[in-house]
Amino acid sequence: MTADTGTEHKAGWRERLYIIIFEADTPAGKAFDVALLWSILISVVLVMLDSVASMRARYGLAMYTAEWAFTLLFTVEYLLRLATVRDPLRYARSFYGVVDLLAIVPTYLSLLVPGAQALLVVRALRLLRVFRVLKLTRYLTEARLLYLAMFASARKVAVFLYTVLMLVIIVGTLIYLVEGGNPGFESIPHCIYWAIVTVTTVGYGDVVPLTPLGKALASVGMVLGYGIIAVPTGIVTVEMARAFRTSDLSTRACHDCGRGGHDLDARHCKHCGAGLERSDDDES
Repeated sequence: MTADTGTEHKAGWRERLYIIIFEADTPAGKAFDVALLWSILISVVLVMLDSVASMRARYGLAMYTAEWAFTLLFTVEYLLRLATVRDPLRYARSFYGVVDLLAIVPTYLSLLVPGAQALLVVRALRLLRVFRVLKLTRYLTEARLLYLAMFASARKVAVFLYTVLMLVIIVGTLIYLVEGGNPGFESIPHCIYWAIVTVTTVGYGDVVPLTPLGKALASVGMVLGYGIIAVPTGIVTVEMARAFRTSDLSTRACHDCGRGGHDLDARHCKHCGAGLERSDDDES
């Protein structure tokens, strides 16, 4: 009787902690998400400020202390996530599990690099902490909708890019015939580079046509560029509109892999296939 009670109490504790950490439909879960978001944002800002020499010279010790405080905080968070999911190994191998690990490992690795001559290596390891910003996408449904829109429009965009590639090859070949021998137009590959810069309206200005016919061709390429920019934007916008029309998602997270973004009537996780437990709100 006592053993069963202890097991139920342990399971209940893990269940409550799981809801707080992985789901956002409770006051505690929302408070946890908000606190974590602010921690991530502040830590990323500190990473950026640490790259400024004057800030590092003046507040280096404070930023170093804050970095370790955030590292310990994210370490506890990572361990709690592993402790509350049913399959810790599956979560550790998932995208967000890897991102969570990358958010804390570099700081610990910096302790293993001895000697002042290795400071540049330590600095390179510290740059990996920028991976923390990827954890923000866990709480942005729009990121999933954008992914769906990009995936749905991938073939159309690929055909569009192929068309643009053919266009810049043709324009590059024509400008070579017109400007061949002038500085920057010594070969067709150089001319294709110029055509890409011109048609995409980037306009570096490092290579410019000198002949009237070359300038006329450049003008045509610039005008075409404005129309070309609008095409992929329209393709992705249409797919995003379709994705937003079907964007009603549940806040439930899978107990096995910890990932969310499931449909309201989903009974199984779309990522790992595990069964989804329905909450009281879903049943009502």
